[in-house]
Amino acid sequence: MDVLPGRDAEPLAAWLKGHPEVEIICRDRAGAYAEGARGGAPQAVQVADAWHLWRNLGDAVEKTVSAHHACARTAFENTVPAAPPTSDDIWLTPPAPAAAVLDVCGRERRLVIRTRERYTAVRQLLDDGSTLEEICRTLQLDRSTVRRFARATSLDELLVKATNRSTILDEYMPHLHQRWNEGCHNSAQLYQEIVALGFAGSVQTVRRYLRPFKTATTAPPARRPAPRPRRIVRWIMTDPGNLTADDAADLKEIRTSCPELDTVTHHVRDFAAMMRDLRDDQLPAWMERVIADDLPALHSLVNGMKRDLDAVTAGLSTPWSSGQVEGHVTRVKLLKRKGYGRANLDLLRRRILLRT
Repeated sequence: MDVLPGRDAEPLAAWLKGHPEVEIICRDRAGAYAEGARGGAPQAVQVADAWHLWRNLGDAVEKTVSAHHACARTAFENTVPAAPPTSDDIWLTPPAPAAAVLDVCGRERRLVIRTRERYTAVRQLLDDGSTLEEICRTLQLDRSTVRRFARATSLDELLVKATNRSTILDEYMPHLHQRWNEGCHNSAQLYQEIVALGFAGSVQTVRRYLRPFKTATTAPPARRPAPRPRRIVRWIMTDPGNLTADDAADLKEIRTSCPELDTVTHHVRDFAAMMRDLRDDQLPAWMERVIADDLPALHSLVNGMKRDLDAVTAGLSTPWSSGQVEGHVTRVKLLKRKGYGRANLDLLRRRILLRT
C-alpha cells in the first residue's frame, strides 16, 4: 500500500512502472486513473469497481427524476375533494404543480427568484468564455454552487430542488384542515393545538398558511406532499423485495403517471441483475435499449461506459472489488482531518502507512 501525491495520471503511472508484478487494477471510472493505469501497467487488466458503476447509475437516475419530478408532484398533489361543495361553500382549488414556485400570498418565492438570477448569470458568464474560478470571483459564490449551476441542463432541474423543500408545518396540515372545517377559524387557538402536538414554529407561520382559507367557508383537503427526488431515486435503486408496502405503492403510482420514470426503473433493475449475476454478455443489449429511449442523463452514462468498455465489462464479469480500499479511504479521511491543516504529504503518508 502506498500514498501518491495527487489524483493525476502521472504519479500513478510512475508508481505502476516500478511494480511490474501488478496484474489487476480495480478502480473507479475517473479518466486520470484509466490513463495512468494504461501508461504504467499495460499488462494489467483494468476493472471498473461495481459500487462505482452503481453510483454512476444512481447519479444518472437522480438527474432523470429531477427532470421529470413534475409528474410525481402531479400524481401526489392533485387531490380530489372527498365530497362536492354545496352552493353555500367555496372550495379552494388545490394549486397546480407550477404553484410550488409561489408563496402563500401568491408572490414568487425568493428562493425561486434567486435561483433563476444565479442560473442566468452563470450561463451568461459561461457563454462569454469565463472559467468556473472566474465566475466564483465575479458572483462571489462557492465553487460547488457554480459547478452545480453550470452542469444543470435546464433551470427546471434546479427549481426542483428549490421548490421541493419540506416545511416544519407539513405533518400538522391535516389537523389544521380538519379543525378549520369543524368551524375553528382562530389562528392563535389552532397554533396552540399543534404546539401541543409538537409543532416548534411560530404563530406567524400558522397565520400565513391559513390566510388563503379566509375567503372560503371550507378548507380544501390537505394535499399529499410529493416525495423528494432523492427519495424517489432510493425507491428506484432499491431491490423491489426490500421496499415497504407503502413505498412500493407510491413508486407504482409515480411510474404510472410518468412513462420516463417507469422506463428508468426497468433499466435500473436490468442493470442490477447484470451486476448480481455477473452477466457482462447482457451489457451491449442493455446499452442499446437505453440509447433507444429519450433519457439524456442515461445516454451520457452509456457514452461514458463505451469509452471505458473493457473495464466496465470486467467489472460485470469478475469478482474484483475495491471495497477494502474504500475502507482505507475512510480511515485516511479521518487521519487527514485530525491533522487540522498541518498534515503535509510526508507526515500524512507516514501516519497512513505506519498506523496499525
